[in-house]
Amino acid sequence: MTDTTYGNEILFLDQVLEKLKKRLSEVSQDIYEGQKDIENMHEYYWESYTEMDEYGYENFDNQQALFQQMHANEEKLLFRHRLKRMLDSPYFGRVDFLYDGDDEPERFYIGIGNFAERTGAVPLIYDWRAPVSGLFYDYDQGAASYEAPAGTMEGEITSKWQYKIRDGRMVYAFESDMKIDDEILQQELGSSGDVQLKNIVRTIQREQNAIIRNTKDRILVIQGAAGSGKTSVALHRIAYLLYHDRGSLKSSDILILSPNSVFSDYISHILPELGEEPIREMSFDLFAYRELRGTVEDCEDRYNHIERMLAGMDEEELLRFRRKQSEDFVGETEMFLAMLEDELMNFRNLEFKGFEKTEQELIDLFYFKFQDHPLLARMDAVAEYVIDEYETLRDKTISDEKRQEILDKFYKMYETTDLYVLYNRLLESCGYPALPDVPKEKRTLAYEDVFPMLYLKYRLWGRGARRNIRHLVVDEMQDYSYMQYTILKGLFDCKMTILGDWAQTMDEETQDVLQFLPRIFGKDVRRIIMKKSYRNTAEIAAYACAITGVKDLELFERHGEPVTELCAENLTDAVQEVLEKLNSFEGHKETSAILAMSEGEAKEICRLLSEQGVPYSYIDRDSSAFHRRLTVTAFYLAKGLEFDQAACIYKKDTGVLLRQARYICATRALHQLVMCEYCGQETAG
Repeated sequence: MTDTTYGNEILFLDQVLEKLKKRLSEVSQDIYEGQKDIENMHEYYWESYTEMDEYGYENFDNQQALFQQMHANEEKLLFRHRLKRMLDSPYFGRVDFLYDGDDEPERFYIGIGNFAERTGAVPLIYDWRAPVSGLFYDYDQGAASYEAPAGTMEGEITSKWQYKIRDGRMVYAFESDMKIDDEILQQELGSSGDVQLKNIVRTIQREQNAIIRNTKDRILVIQGAAGSGKTSVALHRIAYLLYHDRGSLKSSDILILSPNSVFSDYISHILPELGEEPIREMSFDLFAYRELRGTVEDCEDRYNHIERMLAGMDEEELLRFRRKQSEDFVGETEMFLAMLEDELMNFRNLEFKGFEKTEQELIDLFYFKFQDHPLLARMDAVAEYVIDEYETLRDKTISDEKRQEILDKFYKMYETTDLYVLYNRLLESCGYPALPDVPKEKRTLAYEDVFPMLYLKYRLWGRGARRNIRHLVVDEMQDYSYMQYTILKGLFDCKMTILGDWAQTMDEETQDVLQFLPRIFGKDVRRIIMKKSYRNTAEIAAYACAITGVKDLELFERHGEPVTELCAENLTDAVQEVLEKLNSFEGHKETSAILAMSEGEAKEICRLLSEQGVPYSYIDRDSSAFHRRLTVTAFYLAKGLEFDQAACIYKKDTGVLLRQARYICATRALHQLVMCEYCGQETAG
């Protein structure tokens, strides 16, 4: 780059920053004036509400005006937040595009959001999600095109620039005719880890961009190796959909099912960084517990189940767990429900103040007129029909108290409506041991029974679709069973992004959910495979592949030191050797982790670190934040996270889940990986 060219780039940056500051000042003044208007509206209301018209029209008009002003101020606050972020780094790329038939190329600067000097003006900076920005991600110099509202725009990229701007200062700027995954991507991936997932707008790859901008597929399933960027791509896809469907899709319409609260914290900043509001996140286990709270006192979660597997679950229990989550068990439940239609009912004549319905009339209503209603919700429909008939024929209105008396008579025609009792009958009909016959306050569900019972509940009472959710993101898809996906299908009648890695299945047998998802969701399923790993050095990625036997993974050529394998006599020695190896590393080590096989072993490692005065952060299933200091946790809680350095400590001859544990631990490390096996008798205490 010539001095003149570089000088022009600095000059343009300075001009953009000045215009950003001016626009920021104008927006801040608008927010201040809007707040004053809101205060004046409140003051006027309290001074005048006693004199407003008796029909409430004036009161309604005042409330509507107040809501509109508050909404306008909220929009301006979000816009101001984006402008403040753009002051740090207004843009990261530029494309010079010569449209077919034009003489001079047009420049498009690309950043995290659109910016124009005033509303309606030509943008100085284009949002990375804008149609024209696809040129930056999908093409090198030469012929190119993009899809605009007016149709396909064709032409030629004459120049392509990449920038790094921090604190409003140009770190570098260079013209590039190569793909983004050369120098820029090397620098981004070679930097230190962070306590939060990085947004990837500066380094989105062509295959990732195709996924992000996919608006056609209803169910998009992304199978990606660890480190392939699938979670980042899914979040950037949500940001793109919010931008693309601004008029019909809001952040509140989207839900992420994430594995735990720490992971939720780890990814929570991404959408706000991209100019969108945060979206709701929760675990499916927590959702199930809340849905069953009226039936049982407590439920095991996935982590309880994993810990019991690690402690030595017998083969019979393991097989029973798998069976209860399977397609076969869904079928057995449906057969049980068909038999229950007759076995559960005890019809009798019903009489109320001289009005009578015979047993046969009730049977006809129950089995024919309202046969499409769920079994335990059907009597409500029958009762309401009969009550409405009585009120119509007698021209009387039944009081709420009398109505409840009639409903109670109808409900008594069920032998029982206790879900716990009915689930026990299902188990016995399938040849499984029944759950303990105990009072409700003492009922605790093992994890194997949580989702089968939830499925039975929804089939008996119905499960109104969550229509307020218009897009569902399911992360760690390999950890969801056929039973769970069947429940999700009924709960969420919306578009979905489902992502995961079969090699990280939390079971002895790896599960490829892509084998059965089409049977649940039908032809709507579109499958995309992400084979390229970006997170780890080539040495670490190759080591991880060898653990699982993966052979077709494409490794990004970023090299580092070889993986270190250690052996120790006991856990105490293992911790000491690992610490020495981590401390001696001369590369990035802002974030580091010691990953154990179980919760008990992780706690013992914490005790040993405390004895040595080593500061650490312990993550358990109730943790909600990811910190920069040394992290200690069980391997299964580290899924989705990444660290500059990661060490895996495991006991020799550990059987169940050892392969998955070693793979998950290995793929957490960005720059240094230490694998330490110990063989002494010392156990976690």
